[in-house]
Amino acid sequence: MTASAPTPASAPASGAGAGALRLTWVQPEDLVGHELRQAAQDGRDAAGVERRWREAGGHPAPDRAGASPAVATPELRRLATRLLDELAALDSPLAGREPTGLAAVKAACPDWPAPGGPGVPRDAALLRRLHAAWLGRAAGCVLGKPVEKLPLDGIRALARATGNWPLDGWFTAVGLPPETAAAHPWNRRSAATSLAENIDGAPEDDDLNYPLLGLLLLQRYGPGFTTADVASLWLDELPAGRTFTAERVAYRNLLAGVEPPETARFRNPFREWIGALIRADVFGWIRPGDPAAAAELAHRDAVLTHTANGVYGAMFAAAAIAAAAGGGVDVHGCLRAGLAVVPPGSRLAAAVRFGIEAARAAGPGAAAFEAVVDRLHARFAGHHWVHVLPNAALLAAALTHADGDFTASICRVVSGGWDTDSNGATAGSLAGLLAGSPEAIPARWTAPLKNRLSTTVAGFDGVGFDRLATLTLEAAR
Repeated sequence: MTASAPTPASAPASGAGAGALRLTWVQPEDLVGHELRQAAQDGRDAAGVERRWREAGGHPAPDRAGASPAVATPELRRLATRLLDELAALDSPLAGREPTGLAAVKAACPDWPAPGGPGVPRDAALLRRLHAAWLGRAAGCVLGKPVEKLPLDGIRALARATGNWPLDGWFTAVGLPPETAAAHPWNRRSAATSLAENIDGAPEDDDLNYPLLGLLLLQRYGPGFTTADVASLWLDELPAGRTFTAERVAYRNLLAGVEPPETARFRNPFREWIGALIRADVFGWIRPGDPAAAAELAHRDAVLTHTANGVYGAMFAAAAIAAAAGGGVDVHGCLRAGLAVVPPGSRLAAAVRFGIEAARAAGPGAAAFEAVVDRLHARFAGHHWVHVLPNAALLAAALTHADGDFTASICRVVSGGWDTDSNGATAGSLAGLLAGSPEAIPARWTAPLKNRLSTTVAGFDGVGFDRLATLTLEAAR
């Protein structure tokens, strides 16, 4: 998900009168379609609700945007609010094997890691590893930014048209045929800062803002922070317009007086999307070699905005990254560490296992990964492009197939579509840790970043990745 430029929370409605606003990701009439889709994935019987919604003129979920083009009548909006509450009251047959509370999650994980780990590595070694992780996260994020929201065929067409397929470098508009550019336009907020010819430092993105907020959280409250502390930090430091999907709904709930963890559940159809996963890296970075502790920190953060599989995605990423940060573990061991903190009967665990198995079944080389991606897109065809399940499956598949190689890791995952900048960031973070130092990452990925990150998070604009590594090390101590 991208915040590459000041992003309003609203947009003018198509055909609406002057002054009409369409608030993205929070208006009830836009949430019903997403909740109906989530209900189908949860196994809840929502046929009656869906019939009433369609008969009243309600629309399905917007495919990729945060709001539908039409302005709802007051009657339709009131109906949408009632239906959201009715949908929330429906029982899910999956609830028993997909708990959200930490105690229940741990009880459901027979291989939950032993606490403690080997301890923090020597400062010099960990500092270099953390520096590589920050650089890797930024590089992977920037690689995915120009093609975020594009369908898979568009990503492939853009890369092929410029001789960059299988994907092996930054996207570029140089030499791109006009007809291809017209058929598959770049992400409009990112093309100006994230193509090979115009990268000048790391541009702002929510996938980079959240690790900064994670550092602020640890500086302000320490590792004993509570979910309420996360909420307080957001209200102090994170503008509502810089949030998306589940985070924006939770923010709205906070302003309405709803307290965590109900903020994640109340009229929030995005509670199993990818948002919590993209916030998880910092918790793995500060608990090197201790996946259990990293997962518990990620859980505390995630339940502000997410439930069940949305929370598991964050725990999985944090644990896998903690394993990589500790050193001495290959990428496959990191993925096993991530799976150990996820209930094995959950859909998130099944998605990760599917991604790993699909990658193992494929032949070697970048070209072979295209068939892996096709299998994943067929398996998760009914999911939104920001849902955690397809993205976690793709992340696991790309990391498995790349076998620890940095370039292969970020290029495989971005070439697979869906939430390209988020997946690129997480893959780059883990692969950077495995590389072990900034020098071990090819300079073609790090030099354009110029050791400079743009952000609206207070106190961090223009910060260098070396400085961020030092701050992260201080938090790890």
